[in-house]
Amino acid sequence: MSGRHLVIEARDGAARLGRLATGHGEVRLPAFMPVGTHATVRALHPDEVRESGADIVLCNAYHLALRPGVELVERAGGLHALMGWEGPILTDSGGFQLVSLDGVAAVDDEGATVVSPFDGGRMRLTPEAAVRLQAKLGADVIMCLDHPVAFGAGSDVAAAATARTHRWAERSRAVHPGEGRLLFGIVQGGFDAAARAESARVMAGLDFDGLAIGGLVLGEPPPVMEAMARACLDQLPDTLPRYVMGLGTDAELLSMIAAGADMFDCVLPTRLARNGTALVPGGRLSLRQTAWREDLRPLEPGCPCAACARFSRAYLRHLFAAGEILAHRLLSLHNLHHLGRLMETTRAALAAGRLAEHRAAVLRGLGGGVDSAAAAQSPLSYTSPP
Repeated sequence: MSGRHLVIEARDGAARLGRLATGHGEVRLPAFMPVGTHATVRALHPDEVRESGADIVLCNAYHLALRPGVELVERAGGLHALMGWEGPILTDSGGFQLVSLDGVAAVDDEGATVVSPFDGGRMRLTPEAAVRLQAKLGADVIMCLDHPVAFGAGSDVAAAATARTHRWAERSRAVHPGEGRLLFGIVQGGFDAAARAESARVMAGLDFDGLAIGGLVLGEPPPVMEAMARACLDQLPDTLPRYVMGLGTDAELLSMIAAGADMFDCVLPTRLARNGTALVPGGRLSLRQTAWREDLRPLEPGCPCAACARFSRAYLRHLFAAGEILAHRLLSLHNLHHLGRLMETTRAALAAGRLAEHRAAVLRGLGGGVDSAAAAQSPLSYTSPP
């Protein structure tokens, strides 16, 4: 089945294999989107990001509006020209900052006022302004301004924020910029499954180009996150791309793909890299551990990334211990390759109708530990599709 921009090529249960058409090319689905908050995926050249398997990156419109500013981005020819990225770009509206910058963000029914962390200046965000800002930046996929709440917020607070998100979504849809840009609505609902399902039904009726599930990974236990996401996915139209915001672990991604989600983003791969941690088939390998000090094996045998192709765990640990920037670059490259290959092998499994088998192999590897025999022998080596 196809929508205006989505083509579904195969199904395996609720999971979908497909393509999303944008103004800067197609995105293979399921897709993991590396996060380039400030118009760069930290420490990496855009060609390296593309080579990791990424078709699309995420940038943050709120941060870019504050620095370097919309006017400069426009004069540079838009985000694509400024950051040297030729593929699609999705921009986050700034709704997440209403939670992450709690205490410096004042929300009312018209919009939000946020204090700049750079110079103390005030920035006013309304649903209309958020859409127009992202269009000026040159985004291919624009996200509506929404109002998430952190885990633990009272039911009245969550209900008010969700109702506000719905009103803002209607206002955002009324100023759809067109010109080939896609506008995604964002489902909220706090941490109540019934409220989540109702929000999904409301958003499904507003004629967006895609729908996202927001307001998760905000302090809730993983089982709660999964239950809330599934409550939303069950109500979303089959003809639209479905984006679960903020997920980046192997287990989370495969769980949500099996439930029918198509797109994901997370800062996890580059944040872990800056802390000396690599994503590997057995889970996470921390270079802080002395066990790797004399280990001359690559991080992940068979991985084609620059870190694994030429360097050993011992050398990477040495770089990290010495405070060398190359350690951050190489680990970031590896972690993006890890998730890129997870998406590649998952798409192959979907095409073959073998998602359940593939997912089980991934989970067995994760359960076995970094150096387990299961991790070494499972399809998680990504040397070939399952």
